[in-house]
Amino acid sequence: MTVSTGHERPGAELVTWLAALRTLSARAGAETDLPEVLCLVADTARTLLGFDFCGVLVPDAARERLEVQGWSGLSEEYVRRVNSDRPIRLNSGSPSTRAFHTGEPVAIRDVRIEPEFALWAGVAQDQGYRAIVAVPLIAGTEVLGTLNGYYASVHTFTRYEIERLILLANHAAIALTSARRLDELRALTGSLREQRDALARSEQIHERLLAVTLRSGGIGGIADALSDLIGRPVLIDDARQGEIARSSDGVDYPTAAVRSAMSDGEPTASTATVAEAVDGAGVPTGWLVASVRLGSEVAARIWFPGTLDSLDPLQIRAVEHASIVISVELLRVQTAAEVEHRVRGELLTDVLTGSGQLTPQLVERAQRLGHDLTVAHIAIVATLTGSGEVATRQAWQRALSAVTEVASGYQPRPLVAMHGGVLVALWPDATGTDVPPGVMVHRAMARAAPDVTATIAVSPAQATEYGDAYRIAKGALEIAVRAGRTDSVVGLEDLGVVGLLLQLDDPAKLLAYATRTLGPLLEYDAAHRTDLVSTLHTHFVCKQDRNVTAQRLMIHPNTVAQRLRRIERLCGVDLGDPAATVQFSSALMVLDVAAPR
Repeated sequence: MTVSTGHERPGAELVTWLAALRTLSARAGAETDLPEVLCLVADTARTLLGFDFCGVLVPDAARERLEVQGWSGLSEEYVRRVNSDRPIRLNSGSPSTRAFHTGEPVAIRDVRIEPEFALWAGVAQDQGYRAIVAVPLIAGTEVLGTLNGYYASVHTFTRYEIERLILLANHAAIALTSARRLDELRALTGSLREQRDALARSEQIHERLLAVTLRSGGIGGIADALSDLIGRPVLIDDARQGEIARSSDGVDYPTAAVRSAMSDGEPTASTATVAEAVDGAGVPTGWLVASVRLGSEVAARIWFPGTLDSLDPLQIRAVEHASIVISVELLRVQTAAEVEHRVRGELLTDVLTGSGQLTPQLVERAQRLGHDLTVAHIAIVATLTGSGEVATRQAWQRALSAVTEVASGYQPRPLVAMHGGVLVALWPDATGTDVPPGVMVHRAMARAAPDVTATIAVSPAQATEYGDAYRIAKGALEIAVRAGRTDSVVGLEDLGVVGLLLQLDDPAKLLAYATRTLGPLLEYDAAHRTDLVSTLHTHFVCKQDRNVTAQRLMIHPNTVAQRLRRIERLCGVDLGDPAATVQFSSALMVLDVAAPR
């Protein structure tokens, strides 16, 4: 290829120019990287115009300075120093900056005497050039950069030389635009391929996790699959830090107490977002956590070691998919449990409301659910008391599930369900067990609902009269609650005379006993609108201490004494007699239980 001296006029070299420009256009429109196209522009300018060195300068990503991105003849050391040690900032007075901002060529005959070029005089001397011309690369209204030519000697640039450089720069700008568009298109195509591959991989992850539930692998199977996908151990717990599943043993997982403290920093978004678990001081613990939600409530959490920057997008996607699949599995289990509770609740209602002997159809129906009603059972009745309606309702759900789970481990299986606003369990009589059934139920409820108080009452064993057993236990429960004996397990033997009275078949007999004992007081209160019965009840609750009774009733102690004397006179008794104390205290408790409401 003929090398131009920079002083020849167009003529014989036209073919050379056209060939060079055609090559530049072809390379810019082919599968050529942008840096390679920029170097080709510099090579073409140096070849056609006879420069000793050429460079193509374009703005950096922050558009704060011009960087040499393509060059011909320049040393790599020069390029490195200009791009780092001696940057050509866009607010400087360098010829390249002026050409970039004005859109006009800028030429310097001798850089050594140019004050604005003092910053680059050293690198220019090391590279070995004295003259420079910078021509803007313009595409439409946008200045893309500059095309710079350098001569080793002092040189006066003629208008003809600059026009030829402008012509080449314009063509180079078009080639540069094409190369940039192709580069952007290649990047976009690569991004689309990555997104397509990530989507396909994401679908594979979801299908793998979903397949675990379809083959009844449960949450344990999901934990194992997720652990394999992300390459680290996994622990799954419920909203109360109760462990549901773990992928492997021998791992120092956080304890329930530690997980509870770390859960305070969990994300509150409705999507499954992975977050770093922190301690009470906000310091990362080295564990990551993702929430599993059913509706707006956190139903479970996924725990695994690591930091956020240690996860790649597919690992995060795997955790998010696992969260969705776990929520589906929890919903399935929850739905199945609700159906089971409803079916067993209907059976329990029919058993307790039946008249006397159980029908063969009812016995067979119970057998299909794993219950043998032909053996003696005890009735266990439990209630919960909490600080709020919502908290108590949620506690009931957890308590019922916990007692049902305990009962599932016994054969024949106890019948557990909600009935009449309380939890009822017909438990096969097992007098030889180490832990009494009532205690087992109380422990299960206390573990499941530690924020509320559970009170349990247990009846004697009954062969078939389960309605009577329930009535006796329910009466004992009400007496225990009214007497303040909550958070305990109460049997009839714990209630003394009242326990014996509760075993009477006819509640009317209980009411008759209470009415007979307290009748004179009831009649006097009704006739005179007084509170003798209430005073007597409060007196016994306050352990027959008149001062305490007066404080409770907010009256004077002398008034209490007057009322007690009137009670003794109306009933013809001495309240200091222990027998009278037993008689009247039991009558008051029976009246609370047996009186119609």
